[in-house]
Amino acid sequence: MPVTINGDTGIVTPMYNGSITANAVTPSVNMKNRIINGNMVIDQRNAGASVTPTVSGTYTLDRWAAALTAASKFSVQQNAGSVTPPTGYINYLGVTSLSAYSIIASDVFALYQGIEGLNIADLAWGTANAKTVTLSFQVYSSLTGTFGGSLRNSAVNRSYPFTYSIPTANTWTSISVTIAGDTSGTWLTTNGVGIYVTLSLGMGSTYSGTAGAWAAGNFSSATGATSVVGTNGATFYITGVQLEVGSTATSFDYRPYGTELALCQRYFQIYGYGANGTASDSCIGTGMFYTASEAIVTAEFKVIMRATPTYSAATVTNGYRYHRAGANTNLSSLPYSGSSSTSAAIFGNISLPVSGVAGYATQIYSQVDGAKISFSAEL
Repeated sequence: MPVTINGDTGIVTPMYNGSITANAVTPSVNMKNRIINGNMVIDQRNAGASVTPTVSGTYTLDRWAAALTAASKFSVQQNAGSVTPPTGYINYLGVTSLSAYSIIASDVFALYQGIEGLNIADLAWGTANAKTVTLSFQVYSSLTGTFGGSLRNSAVNRSYPFTYSIPTANTWTSISVTIAGDTSGTWLTTNGVGIYVTLSLGMGSTYSGTAGAWAAGNFSSATGATSVVGTNGATFYITGVQLEVGSTATSFDYRPYGTELALCQRYFQIYGYGANGTASDSCIGTGMFYTASEAIVTAEFKVIMRATPTYSAATVTNGYRYHRAGANTNLSSLPYSGSSSTSAAIFGNISLPVSGVAGYATQIYSQVDGAKISFSAEL
């Protein structure tokens, strides 16, 4: 039966000598941690490559988006700088400032994750029974001082700005912030945004508020917090991000890698040559011709997505190959017909650039690196 040992819940299994041991506690699958990819192991979009956000809402590592009011002020990369992660981790999200940018009142530079409302419904925020939560993480920066962040609701009219301290440069520091649950405001318990968790990289006064209290407003950080983008070449690395119920930070909720990947794929999935770092993902979908010039190919999603996703395909010359009746035709794009939360239709009801035989099977696959398609149902 499930037991809890040192804050970790799992199944204690008998050893061969009939005894039991705490070391037998299995990785948690009960979502103690409401953050997904808090240990930064999943990077479907970039496979470890650096990305420089130019528009707000750009996703970096899975589930972690960048907020920005000026383009190209920082880059993000899994394991940027190649420092040794803290004990127990193999990955971190690394931010590098690309200039010495002077913050103005309306500026926002941050990393954030939107937590789905279905995953925070038990917190009962917005009611008299609102539960206390603790946000914890490991952080490493070339800068020292007071840094900031916040929790906000989907309407961004309820905010809890907070601060934390990095006393020593270039040293992993454990951070823990305890936050009493909000008894006011509207907190979604649907598949929309339940809570925005934001970590500031530089915040103007318009979006900075008093630390340590709930406020009726849109505050992404605390007043006076350090600006990472204000120093050229400054670094900010983070991992082990956890949001859990209770007033004490417990050990990080390690989930099996496959579980963490599937949780990320609820919001984003990628198909194509080299997808997820391998060439074995090259098959995009299979289907059939229903006339000589019309066919439908279905890409079945790996997991059910949060909502009907948007579609994006890289246009690569001869990047895709259409296989039918023993023949192949190279294509540079893939017309998209629509999707649901479970699958997508490619080519359906569209006149094809190739001909086939009604009733015959067909397949689409990518044949060069960069020829990928993706589906996003991000919050």
